[in-house]
Amino acid sequence: MTVYLDVIWLLNFCFDGLLLWLTAIILKRNAVWWRIVAGAFIGSLLVILMFTPLSSYVQTPLGKLLFSLIIVWISFGFKRFRYFFENLFTFYFATFMVGGGMIAVHYFLQHEIQVTTGMLSTYSLGTGDPVSWLFVLVGFPLLWLFSHLRIAGIREKKIRFDSIVDVVLIFDDVSLSLKGLIDSGNQLYDPITKTPVMITCIHEMKDVLPPLILEQFKRQDDFQWLNDPMFEKWSNRLRIIPYRVIGKEQRFLLAIKPDEIMIRYEAQWIRVSKGLVGLNEASLSTDGEYQCIVHPKMIQAGKRLTAS
Repeated sequence: MTVYLDVIWLLNFCFDGLLLWLTAIILKRNAVWWRIVAGAFIGSLLVILMFTPLSSYVQTPLGKLLFSLIIVWISFGFKRFRYFFENLFTFYFATFMVGGGMIAVHYFLQHEIQVTTGMLSTYSLGTGDPVSWLFVLVGFPLLWLFSHLRIAGIREKKIRFDSIVDVVLIFDDVSLSLKGLIDSGNQLYDPITKTPVMITCIHEMKDVLPPLILEQFKRQDDFQWLNDPMFEKWSNRLRIIPYRVIGKEQRFLLAIKPDEIMIRYEAQWIRVSKGLVGLNEASLSTDGEYQCIVHPKMIQAGKRLTAS
């Protein structure tokens, strides 16, 4: 069997470079490109050393660990032990993630059992056939890209969940529990009283507002119904908030004033006595992660309660 050492070395050099790059992306390291190249070059030397008298040393677990330490040190440097070992373990994580994914996809696509003339037989293509090499060349970059996108998605979702809080709206003797997203982009205030406005879907208020108000809400071009005596109980709570969307004319948002707003933020309850709840017709989160958008001013100006 012919072994093309230069091809194997080049593949390992490229793969080590991509894995180090993925490690930098996961940890958000400002890695220098030439350090990544140098680390990948050192890692690829392991292939060449396997065909030298040093083969018995570099193939041991201790020898491979030593190479890993050198690769990570060259690629990211050494600032402190925690920084170094965080890079090392993440490098192993990226290697296992991409390598394990390739093995899983390989066995998912491979047919090792077939029936021939009524007999059940198994076979294996081996590890050095051209099909396997083609699979590695195509599969590795695709799995690297998939891992990159999934890590970015997980990071984005974590940021969102770090900003999601428990919200309790209190109306008379009725309390409504929601999940709220703290959004710095929400700068909606009542123009008269300067009261901050949080936004929720009107369908979340069905247990609080009478059905007739929910029906009248769709008539946003006519608010004469607010003067109807049958809505007298709610007329003192309802507000009309003007707002403007880029590229569109000024609109009006119907808001309601609860007796109290409670927000659980950083393991502590915050009481908001001055706040409005804007009613939006459409759902705010397509996947149901949150039901309202919390005004950041409510977090800043609310009264923090003790643990008791």
